[in-house]
Amino acid sequence: MNNNPFHASIISQLSELTELETGDISKILQGPADARMGDYSLPCFSLAKKLQKNPAQIATDLAGRFTPDAYVQRVEATGPYLNIFLNRRAFTEHVLRRIHQQGEDYGNSDAGKGKTITIDFSSPNIAKPLGVHHLCSTMIGNSIYRMFKALGYNVIGINHFGDWGTQFGVMLSAYMRWGDSMPKDFTVNDLLGLYQRYSREMAEDESMAEEARGWFLKLERGDEIAREHWNRFREVSLKEFERVYERLDVHFDSYAGESFYNDKMDPILKRIESAGLSKISRDALVVDLEDYNMPPCILKKSDEATLYATRDLAAIEFRKKEYEFDKNLYVVGADQRLHFQQLFKVLELLGDDVWKKCYHIDFGLVLFKAGEGYAKSSTRKGNLELLDDVLDRAAELALGIINENEKKLNFETSKEDIAESIGLAAVVFGILSTSRQKDVKFDWDEILSFRGRTGPYLQYAHARQASIIRKHGSEVTDEINYERLDDEEEFGLAKMLNELPEIIDRAANDFEPHIIANYLLDLAAAYSTYSQDSRRHKVNSEDEELSAARVLLVSCIRSVLQRGLWLLGIKAPQQM
Repeated sequence: MNNNPFHASIISQLSELTELETGDISKILQGPADARMGDYSLPCFSLAKKLQKNPAQIATDLAGRFTPDAYVQRVEATGPYLNIFLNRRAFTEHVLRRIHQQGEDYGNSDAGKGKTITIDFSSPNIAKPLGVHHLCSTMIGNSIYRMFKALGYNVIGINHFGDWGTQFGVMLSAYMRWGDSMPKDFTVNDLLGLYQRYSREMAEDESMAEEARGWFLKLERGDEIAREHWNRFREVSLKEFERVYERLDVHFDSYAGESFYNDKMDPILKRIESAGLSKISRDALVVDLEDYNMPPCILKKSDEATLYATRDLAAIEFRKKEYEFDKNLYVVGADQRLHFQQLFKVLELLGDDVWKKCYHIDFGLVLFKAGEGYAKSSTRKGNLELLDDVLDRAAELALGIINENEKKLNFETSKEDIAESIGLAAVVFGILSTSRQKDVKFDWDEILSFRGRTGPYLQYAHARQASIIRKHGSEVTDEINYERLDDEEEFGLAKMLNELPEIIDRAANDFEPHIIANYLLDLAAAYSTYSQDSRRHKVNSEDEELSAARVLLVSCIRSVLQRGLWLLGIKAPQQM
């Protein structure tokens, strides 16, 4: 609750009374575990040394000297704690007016004004369909992107495609052998089939591996035929990727893949060489990291082919100059942790402080319910789990639930569109409601439920609140009698609504969308508890003054749910 005049006034007065800096007071001021003990609590233990008194005496002295005002109703000393009770009517009015007037901008701040963040996420390989393993990077990255945007940062979303490397030697060799048998308008799945066929046969014929290496060298040297086919592979892949991204409502500011840095690697390689960091080991160019308990960082293989590390180093140099970033984020799975440790260590050894601005935002695996346990595999084509298949399955199951409950639901669009929205919400929320470093476990029955801690549950809560507002029939206004919102639970809801700016700030700085996800679940549950007491908390009634006040409260809750779902990349339907 630190983005409001109530908090600022309390901090200011406590700072004067204790002669401590406002920042020091802010660090120790907290919300008590039991709401009956106040709205803020100041533990006085850390003040004992400076004030030369025991904590309980400090709390008593502060309680006697603290002056209640327009923001604070009263203060009480309870042992070593100074408990502070807000002016509830004034606080509720402040929160609801703020949300009503700011609308979709509520929760935004200018904390990041003048600062730039680059965020590298999704990053699939071309010539292969998007797999379910791309889902975490794509949706975690998309949410982090939106959170930092809300905080006022200039955010550059980068899709660093895997469109370079020795695997394209395999792809070119396969195409040169069997491309004539492919359809004229071939798809990414056709390319994947070629790649898999060549890989299988290459395992039995070593000469095919040499052939593939030869084609990649041709590609690196600008061979016209190799470049022509490679460009076609890339175009077909980008078209397919963009279709899926559109389905997920994910967008990027840059599609600079690995190939973009092909002519930008020499300067960083020369810097590394000039610094005396590189050496030849087993005919490869490496940076020895044995002193740091890491294997060598390979920059060039024996055949002069470059690797991920080389291109990533060049990419950091480019982004540093192009964007002058304050943070450079990589949303990539935990299995690549060593790669980024090596990368950042090389930058550190170069004496470049840019490594301090680089962060690996790692995450766990996606697992699906399989019998009594969970497994990585779900829907398979070849050896790749397809993202489209997972999304299709979610929409199909959601449509089944809708058909079973059709009489209870209202539709503003087709059932199929609603099913698509619910299915996507289930999958995306399933990813983002778990701390990103944990494995995500999908049980279709659980994640598609309209009850419990799921995306569809939040969508349904939002739609119910939108329905209440429509039934009110009059324009929602913040010119209401705030004295009518005098219920303990109504004040508790106002306090929860006030938390959103702080929640966004914490989630962004911890790179943890699940903080927002769990906040929304708690808010929806609190409102559900409130609304279940229909006798005490009926919204639309003959008491027009009370109805107007409660409709404003419901409108603000709906607005915050919508805002929070947007930050997670989930749509908030008005009707369900």
